[in-house]
Amino acid sequence: MNTIIRKSVLSVAGLAFAGGVFAGPIAHAATPVDAKPVAVVQADKPDTAKLIPHGVQGTQSHITLNDEQTANVKAIIAATKKAGLPERAAVISIATSLQESKLKNLGHLGDRNDHDSQGLFQQRPSSGWGTPEQITDPDYSTTAFLKGLKQVDGWQDMPLTDAAQTVQVSAYPDAYAQWEQQAADLVGQYWNS
Repeated sequence: MNTIIRKSVLSVAGLAFAGGVFAGPIAHAATPVDAKPVAVVQADKPDTAKLIPHGVQGTQSHITLNDEQTANVKAIIAATKKAGLPERAAVISIATSLQESKLKNLGHLGDRNDHDSQGLFQQRPSSGWGTPEQITDPDYSTTAFLKGLKQVDGWQDMPLTDAAQTVQVSAYPDAYAQWEQQAADLVGQYWNS
């Protein structure tokens, strides 16, 4: 086999040629490889079109996360995957938690509390979300939120704020939209980590 064909075959296979020495075995009767361009798909980040299918709505907010908040992002993503739901469900969940608690797992805040709301999603034991112990468990509270989301017909095709509001029934229904970009960025960053 001549040197040019050998270099071509090895470069297609991803092997190095340096100073006449090849990495790996050399096949004496190798046939040339039909080298066609291959599309490279980056598997480490979800497709932005799936994360924000409608584009962001309104002015976006952003906060810097500490280790606890980042751990809660990862817990929300893990619960979403465990529920068999796509990245978009994680974006909606994280944006909801950003609005409700800034991704902090809040216990009962006494007089500063909105009724008996607690946890990442400010779910209320008195409204049937679970016990205080359950709704302050990130896996449980995310799973409960996702269960509510799955009951919303067409949630996959709704703007984020509509899907979140249908589950949460907030006094500020449009507030969830401001967190969509940061939520999508976080899902993009941590979905495959």
